[in-house]
Amino acid sequence: MKKGIDKPLLIMVIILSIFGLIMIYSASFVWAEYKFNDALHFVKMQAIFFLIGLVIIYITSKIDYHLYYKYSNIILLICAILLILVLIPGIGSVRNGSRSWFGIGPLGIQPSELAKIGLIIFVAKYLTNNERIMKSIIHGVLPILFVIGFFFFIIMLEPDFGTSMVIVCTLIAMIFISGVKVSFFLKMGLLGLVGIVGIIIAAPYRMMRIVSFLNPWSDPLGSGYQILQSLYAIGPGGILGQGFFKSRQKYFYLPEPQTDFIFSIISEELGFLGVLIVTSAFFFIFYRGIKTALETHDLFGKYLSFGLSFGIVIQAILNLAVVVGLVPVTGVTLPFLSYGGSSLLVSMLSIGIILNISKNN
Repeated sequence: MKKGIDKPLLIMVIILSIFGLIMIYSASFVWAEYKFNDALHFVKMQAIFFLIGLVIIYITSKIDYHLYYKYSNIILLICAILLILVLIPGIGSVRNGSRSWFGIGPLGIQPSELAKIGLIIFVAKYLTNNERIMKSIIHGVLPILFVIGFFFFIIMLEPDFGTSMVIVCTLIAMIFISGVKVSFFLKMGLLGLVGIVGIIIAAPYRMMRIVSFLNPWSDPLGSGYQILQSLYAIGPGGILGQGFFKSRQKYFYLPEPQTDFIFSIISEELGFLGVLIVTSAFFFIFYRGIKTALETHDLFGKYLSFGLSFGIVIQAILNLAVVVGLVPVTGVTLPFLSYGGSSLLVSMLSIGIILNISKNN
């Protein structure tokens, strides 16, 4: 039985994205004026992606989500090809030390963001088709873990540790709700911890991030600089903040505050009230996505809505944890709020698919 789309979810996403445009301007106009001689540079770029995102939401909300089930293998193959192509010098662009972008003039697209959606669709189909054998580790769980591991390996070659962690946590959450025994996840958690330690040891800069996370003052002008400046922004915020556009840290203290650390500027300018509004907005989006999943009778729709909702909220939680110093810097953006076209478009794509699932309940 079809019904109208989830209007509260759509309205919240639009409001949060518009709020993101306002905060991107507030966080970036100083840096944009200095670097591009145009205070509106970043907000204009983001506004273009926002409008494209609205078109994506409209189109995907009209496309029957069962088509993703039919073409999931092709979608995943395209994602794999793009991830391999971006690693080739001359095709992929290097930004902030990672070869993870396709550069088109001033714009950039991250195939790892697209792979996030492709993997969620593929895993949703796999769990739907193999529901009865998912309690078998060998026949049910291991095959899909090999697929996840392959994509994790490719993305880590860029390297993009933050996005790969969001993807893995999202897909593991999907597998968890399929009924796999908890003991298996405890064992996998220990194994994953060993793997993360190995990844950190293999790249010295990650060890520096760990050290700076544990004690930012060990290198206040180097690896600990971002965390310290972020905390300097959050601390003075108080209950109501310093006021709109009155952040001090955006004046060349906090590096590129419009991207990964935009929540620091929100905290500084709007205080605890701004923090409460943003976290409540993400909770509402997650609630509507899970509500759609629970109300959907189609198993593929359930897993797909769960996965897309988990993907958004896990990325948000990881970004907030970095900003307040709970986890090391990962380079993950805050969905709908941070400057970044790929992140915004993929988040909008996720919402469009959820809206179509809710419409086809």
